[in-house]
Amino acid sequence: MANLADEYGTDVEIYVKALTTTIHADTPTGAPGQLLDLLDLLGLERREIRTAGPVYTWHVVPENLDPGEQRRLVSQAIPALLLAGYDVNCTPDVFDEAAYQQAVREIRTSKPSPAAHPAPAAPFRPAPPRRTS
Repeated sequence: MANLADEYGTDVEIYVKALTTTIHADTPTGAPGQLLDLLDLLGLERREIRTAGPVYTWHVVPENLDPGEQRRLVSQAIPALLLAGYDVNCTPDVFDEAAYQQAVREIRTSKPSPAAHPAPAAPFRPAPPRRTS
């Protein structure tokens, strides 16, 4: 089973699954529970396949949302993931700059404690498209 977070060494890889319209958020094999719980809290739906070996866990954006709402949800989740200290990559085809900036403004105006949420070293930039086949 392909896992882009394992392949690219990130905490979260956000992309459209090949041959579908489903937005996936892959996390590394054995990802910490707090990362998985944060993705749940941000509105993504956890999926899991148990095998005789590893347990494969990933998240998807709810499919009952229209495509624009799906892009907004995932883009609004990125600042919270970055503030929690996670390395996030998002393909440009699902990234919504306006939704991302709105989430950043909301975080800034809520004035969280700096000790509770370390600031990201650099602003997020969507990565160039990668081959997922």
